[in-house]
Amino acid sequence: MVSHRRPPVSGPGRGARGGAVVALSAAAASAAAALGATPAGAAPADSPEATRATVDALYEQAERATDQYNAATDRVHALTTRLHTAQDALARGQARVNTMRGVLSSVVGAQYRSGGVDPSLALLLTSDPDTYLERASLLDRVGDRESGALHRLEDAERGLAQQRAATARDLAALRAGRASVARHKRTVQGRLDHARRLLAALPAADRDPYGRASRADDRFTLPTGAEGPASARAAAAVAAVRSALGRPYAWGASGPGSFDCSGLMQWAYAQAGVALPRTSQAQRYAGRRIPLSEARPGDLVAYRADASHIAMYVGNGQVVHAPYPGARVRYDPVTMLPVSSVTRV
Repeated sequence: MVSHRRPPVSGPGRGARGGAVVALSAAAASAAAALGATPAGAAPADSPEATRATVDALYEQAERATDQYNAATDRVHALTTRLHTAQDALARGQARVNTMRGVLSSVVGAQYRSGGVDPSLALLLTSDPDTYLERASLLDRVGDRESGALHRLEDAERGLAQQRAATARDLAALRAGRASVARHKRTVQGRLDHARRLLAALPAADRDPYGRASRADDRFTLPTGAEGPASARAAAAVAAVRSALGRPYAWGASGPGSFDCSGLMQWAYAQAGVALPRTSQAQRYAGRRIPLSEARPGDLVAYRADASHIAMYVGNGQVVHAPYPGARVRYDPVTMLPVSSVTRV
């Protein structure tokens, strides 16, 4: 039996900062790879089966790229938040350095007027960072107290310069990440538009299988355990996902008016007070893995080996999910696609 080939919605310092930048770049590269090869368009003379196969490939490709887009977007948001925090810290650090410089300037000025300090010490208090080496060579002209204060000033200014450099790198990565996300968004939308045009060219009878839950994969054993939700939060998530029935699929959306597949799961569990990750690949690891035969309402069912689609089991052998562009949130058989994992949150 054909495995529910509905157009599967397949569709930004060092340390932690550096890791996020690398992760953002990796996500962008993965998305580019996912979007790299476009299935050949069906020619007008192709059979409806060949056209549907092309549409299936386009939607599956778009769904995989959608998760990459969502992951990259989350990283951009996280990096934006960290940059705001870093900029606040820079402002506070600069104010502290300015205060230290002002205090030292007053001390040196008083000593100079009394003839106690060489005039060249004024160089030590300049705001020009290029005078760090000059400061070091002049420290022997200052008393112990002023020397210690100058060391602390140098350390603070050196740290501030390093912070500025790290923040500048993050800002550049953020700008690149935003541009990459926008580029991938345009590419995925192109794939989806292509699929919609191919479907529109089919006779209504040949388009119909995409609009009903009539295809399922019979290789899987249906759940046979208790049909009640495993927890109160699972019950709340089931109620939420059912309340979304009929709302439209929208690429990259996470509710409440429209959803993509992982956006629907994230939103439904948020109504139960549970924070899920944004992507279906991450959601499959958001709880305890169980066999499909033990699935209960509220469990997350991930599809395909790469978990590029996800749904919520709601009992009676059915899931609720956001299927694909042009469709609405609906019920489908739990075996609509090859099941890769079931997760109890």
